[in-house]
Amino acid sequence: MPASMFAMTVDPSGRTLRGNARPVPLIAKNDVLVRVLACGVCRTDLHIIDGDLPPHRTNVVPGHEVVGKVIACGPQARRFAVGQRVGIPWLGQTCGDCPFCATNRENLCNQPVFTGYDRDGGFAEYAAADERFCFALPDRYDDCHAAPLLCAGLIGFRAWRLAAEAAPSRLGLYGFGAAAHIICQIAIAQGQEVYAFTRTGDVTGQRFALSLGAAWAGSSDDAPPVALDAALIFAPVGALVPTALAATRKGGTVVCAGIHMSTIPSFDYRLLWGERVLRSVANLTRQDGDAFFRLVADLPLKIHVQVFSLQDANAAVQALRDGTVNGAAVLIP
Repeated sequence: MPASMFAMTVDPSGRTLRGNARPVPLIAKNDVLVRVLACGVCRTDLHIIDGDLPPHRTNVVPGHEVVGKVIACGPQARRFAVGQRVGIPWLGQTCGDCPFCATNRENLCNQPVFTGYDRDGGFAEYAAADERFCFALPDRYDDCHAAPLLCAGLIGFRAWRLAAEAAPSRLGLYGFGAAAHIICQIAIAQGQEVYAFTRTGDVTGQRFALSLGAAWAGSSDDAPPVALDAALIFAPVGALVPTALAATRKGGTVVCAGIHMSTIPSFDYRLLWGERVLRSVANLTRQDGDAFFRLVADLPLKIHVQVFSLQDANAAVQALRDGTVNGAAVLIP
């Protein structure tokens, strides 16, 4: 094993990544060290790079959709064997003791450790992670196509489940990127109709949604042809909250599925009245992950990826900023 590796780190000046040599991570008692095979580029990475989220560490290595092969295990790591493929997600560790952890809500832990934010992530040749928070990955998906499942898939799945109280048969997806293109297919497989909303004028994105089975696709400021039972907002645009509420029937649910969103404008109470529910998603639990990977192991999801080399991570980030990626951007070392 080499002593150093190539990694892309967040430049303290902001809005860019810098390639440099870093020591291969050391592993603690419950850790596994993996050779990174692929790492998805998530919108949360973009928020970290662009400073939308306050920095937790200087020169951090982003990336929390990590697919890797285990090459070493800590002294108390027993779940995975050397040579096994694993996935490293956003939630990298929890305290286990706070009121949230004690009530099966570890996604709200008061002292969490997030991959690629508190701990170096997968924009590198090697990464270390607490194996208790890693996932075995379905063989159905190769490395590049498995990577987006580890956040885009997981967060989309949690948001979709949180909308279940509205018993959605007509589901709106605002922002048709990596997460939406995965949950679109899952919802359709469960017999739901999907209505996709993209940036104004994004005809390519609308065609992409229709190609995946969406019943309708239009711009985010368009009214859908029918009232929605539930809506998931993946775009970090606060103005979409009243728009989605207006498109949703009485008793419906609107879920804000991102970690960061621009200011939500004031809106008339009538948009919320009628027992509509507005809620957010924060991180995920390991139970979410286990349920999600059991489900997708049996579904032939078409994960659309655009692959970039690790050295071209800035180009991948810019493509995500520009909204030119249909599906997910993925880095390979």
